Order: sequence, then C-alpha cells, then structure tokens
Amino acid sequence: MSTAVLPPDFLWGFATASYQIEGAPHQDGRGPSIWDTFCKIPGKIADGSSGDVACDSYNKSADDIALLKTTGAKAYRFSLSWSRVIPLGGREDPVNEKGLAFYVKFVDDLLAAGITPLVTLFHWDLPDNLDKRYGGLLNKKEFVADYTNYARVVFKAMGSKVKHWITFNEPWCSSILGYSTGLFAPGHTSDRSKSKVGDSSREPWIVGHNLLLAHGSAVKVYREEFKSKDGGEIGITLNGDYVYPWDAEDPKDVEACERKLEFSISWFADPVYFGHYPASMVSQLGDRLPTWTEEEKALVKGSNDFYGMNHYTANYIKHRTGTPEPEDYLGNLESLYENKKGEIIGPDTQSFWLKPNPLGFRKLMKWISDRYGKPKIYVTENGTSLKGENDLPMEKILEDDFRLKYYQDYTQAMADAVSKDGVDCRGYMAWSLLDNFEWAEGYETRFGVTYVDYTGGQKRYPKKSAKEIHKCFDALIKKA
Repeated sequence: MSTAVLPPDFLWGFATASYQIEGAPHQDGRGPSIWDTFCKIPGKIADGSSGDVACDSYNKSADDIALLKTTGAKAYRFSLSWSRVIPLGGREDPVNEKGLAFYVKFVDDLLAAGITPLVTLFHWDLPDNLDKRYGGLLNKKEFVADYTNYARVVFKAMGSKVKHWITFNEPWCSSILGYSTGLFAPGHTSDRSKSKVGDSSREPWIVGHNLLLAHGSAVKVYREEFKSKDGGEIGITLNGDYVYPWDAEDPKDVEACERKLEFSISWFADPVYFGHYPASMVSQLGDRLPTWTEEEKALVKGSNDFYGMNHYTANYIKHRTGTPEPEDYLGNLESLYENKKGEIIGPDTQSFWLKPNPLGFRKLMKWISDRYGKPKIYVTENGTSLKGENDLPMEKILEDDFRLKYYQDYTQAMADAVSKDGVDCRGYMAWSLLDNFEWAEGYETRFGVTYVDYTGGQKRYPKKSAKEIHKCFDALIKKA
C-alpha cells in the first residue's frame, strides 16, 4: 500500500507537443516549421508520414479538454507552434493574430475546466523561414533575438493566465539529433550519405550554446517585464537517462557513468545553475565547445525557477579507451542495454532506446537534486511505448496493462525520491495524453494513454491507463 508523501498541491497530468498533435499545417495562417520541411524528405520518417493531420488537435481542442477531465488530470503541458504565432518567425515579421488567439482561448478553456496549463514555448518546431533566412539555431545573434521577441509576444498575450512556462524542451535533442546524427530536423550531420550539410564535431555544441542563451534571454524578459505582475515561474526542460556501470567493479566504468550524465544533462544544467560547462566536456571537446563571455554567463546562471525533468529509461555504461572520435557526443563511452553479468536493463518496448527501469528514475532524481542544490522539480515527461502495440486489434490496445504498470512503478519511484531522498518534486506529466506523431518513428510507435484512430477521423478512445492512472496519484498525494 502506497503512503501519501506528495504535497497536496502536487500537479499531475499529461504532456503533448504542437507538431505531434495539432495537424492543420496551413490553417488560419500558420507557416511551415523545420519539421514540415524535414518530413517531406524521403527516408527521414520511418513510415513516410508527417504531422500534417496527426491527432487534428487544432480542430479537436474541446475533445482533448474533455478527455483530460475524464482522467482527473490537474494539469496539462502543451507546446506552442512558433510558426502558428509568427509564421515567418522573426522579430520584424507580423504576428498571426488567429494563431495566437487559438492558444489564448485554449488556455482559457483549460482554466475553465479546472486544469492548470504548463506552456512550452519551443518543442523543436522552429519556423522554417528562420532556418532558411540565417541558419536558424546556428546563428547566435539572430536566433536569440527572434526567440526572445516570440517569447515576449506570448508572455504579453497570456502571461496573466499561465503560471508555469518552459522555454525549451530537451535542447540535447535539438542539438545532437538535429545537428550531429541528423535523425531530427533540420537533419544536419557530417555523414554525407544522409545530408549535404553539417559538421557533427562542431555544430551541436554551437546550437546547445545558442539555445542556452535564448533560454536565459527569455527568462530575463519574463522576470523583468512580467513576473512581478503575473506571478508565474519559468524554467527549461532537460532529458536524461539514468546510468549504471557495465562492470560495477571497474572504477573507469563508474567514472564513465558520471561523464555520461554530464554530457547529457550537465551540458545544459551546469551553465544554468553554475555558469559554466562541466570540466569533462571542456576537457574532451576543447575549442569546439563555445566559451562564455561574462555577459552570457550572467544571463544564463540562475535562470531556472524550477528544473523540468524528462525521463524514460536507463543504460549500462562502459568506458572507452583511446582518443574519442570528433563526432563523439556521449563522452568516450558505450551506452548498452546489458551489463557484464548479462543482466538486461529492463523489458523491451516498441522504442529501441526505452527499457523501463523505475529505480533509475528515483536515483536520477536524487542525482539532479544533490548536484543542483535541491531545486524544485517538475517531471515534465515520463511514459512508455508498448512492443507491437500498433499491430494489435483495438480492443487489445485499450488493455494497456504494461503501460499502466510502468506508471505505477515510476510514480512510486518518484514518491520514494521525495520521501526517502528529500527530492522536492511538485508535478508529474505523463507522456502522452494521446497517441501521436512520434517524430522520426512516424505513427508506428504509440505513447498515448488514449488510442487515436488515424484512419477513423482521429477519434479518441481512452486506454486502461487513461482511466486508472489517477489511482497512482490518489494514493500518493497528501490530502489538504
């Protein structure tokens, strides 16, 4: 029997992202994003699909809110499409009032339903025009200025209603998958069989730096112009998997575990909390890692009111010897699913990278809490796919016991982190409310607590996890 340890005002609910659910790519004046463009390139998306229709949430927002109400959710994290708000993206470009009004009304409707909005300003869908105009995320001066302007437009439109803001979702993915491996838009990589452009040894580090500066700049605007009257909070969401040594007896594997966390999480969190990059990254990357001016350091250090934590899985880490490849972004190590003893990290899912390991969630929460001085944490994504789910008949898909068990185990691990490790966790957003467009995996992978019938008018059918996840929180949250 679970003990109630989470605070009475704990926010729990679900998360989504604009390009993954909205559809309506041209409706009401929206401009294209880099994902609209990327999806048109043959071979980039597993099933050749795109987010053109997705869950059609732009036209079904009332259905989504009704769905949230039936689950008992207290909060909903969603992202805005920058190119729906400013179709061409830039600070001199016109604001699309219809696009902005859609989000303002959606926030009003959530609040009327008693659901707290958590708004992500950027979840990977950069306006395509900015990529074409000046190289997008690679252009420090222009990108930071245009993002800051976009953030200000949004704060002005709904700052009085939205109290929880996230600047960027998983900058690691934008940097590494977008500019090193080329798996995500805009698809830059040194591998010329995949892309004509890109330098995997340098571009991701430049992009990461620019994203941090844009984050710091938007936070400065929010704090100076909006926070005193609107009373909200703002932070960045970082992804990270937990790590165990491949050989627990080998100090080099133990050391490599720490390095892996630094290359994935501390790359962004150290500048935000300490004003510098981790020493392990500086040592390996040398002059490829941008340096901080005093002005930049002041902008970024201390720029989190909370830590947004996205987490799904864990890995075994085996150190490498010798000089790392210029393209290496892990920290001169291997990330594996099986350790020296032959133990598997967790059961298989539809996602090759995701194998449930709930203890890793608790341990990573403690690691983040210890390293960064016990920050307030919101878990902004956590969830699982289910092996072969897409191939099952619908009645079987709706009985998603594997996903429900994942949520039971992971929410209990989070509660243990709070009660036994002293972690300050204030919220949890399950990924995801809906099956949706899973980026490079297209529609082959489902993460939703709700089945979306992509061939039947995007009708929504709640799975067992949607109906029962509230029990996890009913048991774990203290009564006021």
